Amino acid sequence: MQEEFDALQSNETWTLVPRPPYTNVITGKWLFKNKLNPDGSLEHRKARWVVRGFSQRAGIDFNQTFSPVVKPGTIRTVLHLAATCRWPVHQLDVKNAFLHGNLAERAPRAWFQRLGAHLHSIGFATASSDSSLFIFQRGSDVAYILVYVDDIILTTSSSALLQHIVEQLRREFAIKDLGTLRFFLGVQVRRDARGFFLTQAQYTEEILEHAGMANCKPASTPVDTKSKLSVHDGAPTQDGTFYRSITGALQYLTLTRPDIAYAVNQACLHMHSPTDTHWNLVKRILCYLRGTIDHGINISASSSTELKAYSDANWAGCLNTRRSTSGYCVFLGNSLVSWSSKRQITVSRSSAEAEYRAVANATAECCWLRNLLQELHVKVDKATVIYCDNISAVYMSENPIHHRRTKHVELDVHFVREKFRG
Repeated sequence: MQEEFDALQSNETWTLVPRPPYTNVITGKWLFKNKLNPDGSLEHRKARWVVRGFSQRAGIDFNQTFSPVVKPGTIRTVLHLAATCRWPVHQLDVKNAFLHGNLAERAPRAWFQRLGAHLHSIGFATASSDSSLFIFQRGSDVAYILVYVDDIILTTSSSALLQHIVEQLRREFAIKDLGTLRFFLGVQVRRDARGFFLTQAQYTEEILEHAGMANCKPASTPVDTKSKLSVHDGAPTQDGTFYRSITGALQYLTLTRPDIAYAVNQACLHMHSPTDTHWNLVKRILCYLRGTIDHGINISASSSTELKAYSDANWAGCLNTRRSTSGYCVFLGNSLVSWSSKRQITVSRSSAEAEYRAVANATAECCWLRNLLQELHVKVDKATVIYCDNISAVYMSENPIHHRRTKHVELDVHFVREKFRG
């Protein structure tokens, strides 16, 4: 605690005053948090006295809560490049990060703006594809910095460059080099000669403990694909907040578990009014996780910069709205770097339309990844191939003549065809 106290004093964050009477601070509360090591052991304890002194009002100015975070796809792409080039990857931590910001406005983005300004001053540039990615290139020297609030991943083309950048950051901030990347945002990282393995086994255990299902019987699949759930199935749950808490935790778990993306998407559709039937769906996911707790994704080293995507759609799968669910996954070389399972915003009048909208979503993601790779100074020589199992959707992307039956999806048709020709 002394280190944090000294940091607060050096930043002139506060002025010590006599403690006020207890009756005058009833609007505040203590927050306790344990800082853990990558292996789960205790590093040190934290305690904060938070006083309710904000002046924001619900529905008026709560929209000013903003803190830039790096996209998961960006993290996986950068790790793939680091594995391929065998670059060192370190994790940095900033002590009392938000106290480094010069507050010109009432918003938490002050720290990020100061960090970004300093990185620009030492030669980094902000990527337009992801505002939380900073890129440095001077001749053969290359470095990437990924920022997730106050957690930072730094990878460079040489160990000497890495140490040089860390020293430059230390001149401005209280930076702690945590060494080789092993544990980041609840994700355990294991590196070997083949690349990186990302897993959230510890986080999964915490979810199972919180749900009271640590000793449940494992299930072979995360969801029953034959049955479809309606919002009216079953009786309302006694604790909707608990349902939303577990489902929200499962959403974060999809960072390394694409195998549960569809099942979690189905559970999220009922967060506004969950029933016991919907809770059974969540329990099915938890039972599946019990038997696959060590599963994760491999980020493999590969000299190939080819992008491949696979798209699919579940036509009219929602019993209540008859909207379809789009899904896609994108590979960079042999590494799965991006995926999605999301309900479409409008009703599709045919399976071809549903499939084509899924292709359009995959196309947009591939365009973003190609732009990201270009900013990372990675040359992509080959055209991106998107696989779709619907003949009609493939035909629409090649047919230069619009048929009246495709007019309602003309925007997606134009978008995909433009990228197809380009």
